[in-house]
Amino acid sequence: MKRKIYLYLTLLFSSLIFSAYGQMADPVKWKSHVEKISDTEYDLVFKADIEKGWHLYSQYNPEGASLPIEFFSEEAGKDFEFVGKAKESPTEKAFNKTFGKEEIFFSEKAMLKQRIKLLKKDIKTVKVTLYGQACQQSCIQLEQNFSFDLTQATTEIEPMPEASAHTDEHKAEKKTDEEKTDSISTEKKSENNFWVIFWLSFLGGLLALFTPCVFPLIPMTVSFFMKKSQNRAQGIKNALVYGISIVVIYVFIGTVFARVFGADAMNEFSTGAFFNLLFFVILLIFALSFLGAFEIMLPSSWGTKVDKQVDKKGGYIGIFFMALALAIVSFSCTLPIVGSALALSAGSGGMAPIISMLGFSIALALPFTLFAAFPGWLNSLPQSGGWLNTVKVVLGFIELAFAFKFLSNADLVYDMHWFERETFLAVWIAVFGTLSLYLFGKITLPHDDESSRISVGRLSLGLISLAFTVYMIPGLFGAPLKLISGFPPPLKYAESPYGVGYTHGGGGSTANVIIPEGAHLGPHDIITFDDYETGMAYAKKTGKPAMIDFTGKACVNCRKMEDYVWSDPEVMQILKNDLVLISLFVDYKKELPEDEQYVSEATGKKIRTVGNKWSEMQTVKYQSNTQPYYVMLNHDENKLTEAYTYDSDVEAFKNWLKKGVQKFKK
Repeated sequence: MKRKIYLYLTLLFSSLIFSAYGQMADPVKWKSHVEKISDTEYDLVFKADIEKGWHLYSQYNPEGASLPIEFFSEEAGKDFEFVGKAKESPTEKAFNKTFGKEEIFFSEKAMLKQRIKLLKKDIKTVKVTLYGQACQQSCIQLEQNFSFDLTQATTEIEPMPEASAHTDEHKAEKKTDEEKTDSISTEKKSENNFWVIFWLSFLGGLLALFTPCVFPLIPMTVSFFMKKSQNRAQGIKNALVYGISIVVIYVFIGTVFARVFGADAMNEFSTGAFFNLLFFVILLIFALSFLGAFEIMLPSSWGTKVDKQVDKKGGYIGIFFMALALAIVSFSCTLPIVGSALALSAGSGGMAPIISMLGFSIALALPFTLFAAFPGWLNSLPQSGGWLNTVKVVLGFIELAFAFKFLSNADLVYDMHWFERETFLAVWIAVFGTLSLYLFGKITLPHDDESSRISVGRLSLGLISLAFTVYMIPGLFGAPLKLISGFPPPLKYAESPYGVGYTHGGGGSTANVIIPEGAHLGPHDIITFDDYETGMAYAKKTGKPAMIDFTGKACVNCRKMEDYVWSDPEVMQILKNDLVLISLFVDYKKELPEDEQYVSEATGKKIRTVGNKWSEMQTVKYQSNTQPYYVMLNHDENKLTEAYTYDSDVEAFKNWLKKGVQKFKK
């Protein structure tokens, strides 16, 4: 029964795709015949003529990439059985940057031979359905029904074609300009994300230096190298080895983290409620540790064993163990920062945790190398004291604030409305308000000294924290708070979406707006559909183009686009009047009706939720899995322009909108 439902849904989805492409929806032409091998075995032969520029994907295309060819028959297992996989004519290979996999496909021609074995003697006809995917600038699902008359089977065996001049080095040069634009855009976004992750982690490493566990070790370690070395050059060399060892140790941690969880789990970190709740608890524990409630310590025996190795090994190996000893000794101070860096980089997947640990470790290792090269600088270092604990406590408050961001994400993706915008802001106001009182000396914590004076630096930091606290207060009454855009839940996700005392933005500016069936007021009171078919039907009815907004409830960059870019008066005018906005949340956890759930051929996962459905659509139809991702469509559901990914340049987005609308009108 489930298989029949799946077949029905596949047919329905395929028909929608075909209608979107009109006359261009038939890039693969099929011919077939049957060859008799014996009285019970036959080869079903499928031949395809593929339009130039299109690819048809092999049965052996890797999981998580474009959909491979698959054969299905309701008679299989009753009247006959498939014997293994089909033989294939020569294929080509090319690396698909969207999926991060090397794909296997046919170009221009394809031939497959699927052997079957009869389970009943009187079988005269065999019916088989072939499923697959063909891609050019976009992808379409294929479904072709074949009926083979076994009484007309030929005994002449047609040989399989031999490999042509095409080689595995062929890199799919038939990409259109639009495909290349989208790919470059995605690559730039990933590259920018990695740089952001690197520099934020580098900053985390610098902050870790000014904690009580690390800072006192700088002069001690550098002095050790200078005393043990025969000359200054040797001391610098030893310090370099020490710094490199620190980098290697932390990059190894990032590599293990990335390998253990894998890309799929990394993506879940930014959207899945379980992982967001997990990191809320972890960061809460880290924050309490920094605030002085307890210390997270590794077993003391570990440090003892490493110290023995330092004395035993000597040379460069001994220096490596010294770096390992630093990691263990400073564990209680660095773990919260390292853990936070890994958690925040997890949503970017791939190499992000490794990049994060590279940035962190370089910052941590830098002073040891520099002070070894210039030992006179040691005299300029401030003395250890209570200020080190102040740094640690400030980091604790920041960890606490970020912990509630993860809790907010979990609430958003399930649309629970337990932790709405006002609640989030109230928590942040309380956290940073308390931090201000601490920095002004009005509150003391367990490890603080008894000094009644505060430094100029501490006073300045307190004033910044207080100013930030005051800035957030109007947010409780509907202020947009652009400085922290993307961190709190969106304005609509609140007890009073328009501010306390208002039912509509601006005191009733939308009171007379007629909201179409199936729509609601989205960001800035733009009429928004959250269902693709309903939104497209309305676009056709009103004679406007549709803008598909692939977004996420926990997507920070999506909120930044809405807050910074969509709020521009000209942009808002276009979004409200010149097109139909369809926002599809790829992380929406509402379950689909059971008869609409199916297994994705792109990822092999079951499509259970509304978010799964839209994520699948974005992956299959547009070969992208990043948000925000904007597509402008005409009434044939074809793209009017290249897709637009995250770029907060208002003029660039405005020009993209105008280009799409003008092309639609023409």
